[in-house]
Amino acid sequence: MRKTFQLHIEGKNNDRVLDAVKHEIRKYIKRERGRPVPAGADFWDFDCKFGRTAETAEVAHLSALIGLVDAVAREGGAQFYLEILAKGGHRQARPRGEDQSEVLREETDATGKA
Repeated sequence: MRKTFQLHIEGKNNDRVLDAVKHEIRKYIKRERGRPVPAGADFWDFDCKFGRTAETAEVAHLSALIGLVDAVAREGGAQFYLEILAKGGHRQARPRGEDQSEVLREETDATGKA
């Protein structure tokens, strides 16, 4: 998906337009993830770019896209460019020990319990 989304459409409520744009993005990602994974890949990975225009678009993480859309809407931007390209990804095993202890530490800090 390579598309420039308009956030201000005459005759339509801006909040509804924003909701429709977010829905379209989520729907595209869900549709791509439902396709069969290519041979040799474990899951669908996505290369994403986001910016006010296609020329100024920068690499963004998939999980940050909705937040970036909200930021443009809050600033009063009229449009933004979004590029999402699906590709096959390969899972990598986490190293044992360090990551698990960090997760436990973060959970302990968040809950306040040991």
